[in-house]
Amino acid sequence: MSTYAYLGPKGTFTEAALKKITSSNDSLIPYANVTAALDAVRVGKAHFALVPIENSVEGVVARTLDELATGSPLSIVGEVTLPVSFALMAKRDTVDIRRIATHPHAEAQCRAYIAKNYPNATIIETTSTAAAAKGLIKKEYEAAIAASVAAKNYQLSIIASDIGDNKSAVTRFVMVEKPGDIPAPTGKDRTSLAVFIAIDHAGALLEILNVFAKNQVNLTFIQSRPTGMELGHYHFIIDAEGHIDDKQVADTIAGLKLICEDIRFLGSYPQASR
Repeated sequence: MSTYAYLGPKGTFTEAALKKITSSNDSLIPYANVTAALDAVRVGKAHFALVPIENSVEGVVARTLDELATGSPLSIVGEVTLPVSFALMAKRDTVDIRRIATHPHAEAQCRAYIAKNYPNATIIETTSTAAAAKGLIKKEYEAAIAASVAAKNYQLSIIASDIGDNKSAVTRFVMVEKPGDIPAPTGKDRTSLAVFIAIDHAGALLEILNVFAKNQVNLTFIQSRPTGMELGHYHFIIDAEGHIDDKQVADTIAGLKLICEDIRFLGSYPQASR
């Protein structure tokens, strides 16, 4: 039996994704935010943590990227993808909806619905969609946007289902643990890196990309993030096809070390089937 931390509370999309890859014997523990879930692994309260990292509509989950790149080291050992569908829910007999709570990524994926049906509603940001549903009990707002299962968990009524602007939205989640053994190559793997440049300068990104091109390694994701140290000091989060045991990937990492201030290896792991 393993213990898994995840972005909670119960009823989040993260919990749904986690249940795809765990058994009934495993212990699933919800945490209030991404940092808390990852810290549970760092301090030994959980063997693994599952957190969202990217959405096909809204893009990256910045908090996850920053935690993996600059927080106490953790290793990505797997990933899972999940189609996401949103519902508007409220306590029974709610009539006047003036405030809607949800996670920023969910709000961004339901803007057309909100603008059409509740153009004057105030949007209240929460740490997760399920937290928005759970928070309805406090009566600080009248409705929440979350996964349909959250309505069942918190005895809410669904006002409208499948309200997302993009019906094929997918979120990618990563499984992390303390650094240790790297999953064996499968032939369909992904390698994640945090690449730090010494200082922002013309051509810095091109230099990095040229190393991947030279070794014929395909990038699947790249995102620039500030290190938080000073203006002009950035790092790149990069996902590439292949495993660190593959010669092309190993040669790429060796080449990056020659031109970068630092590189943090975040993991090589099987790509999720879509």
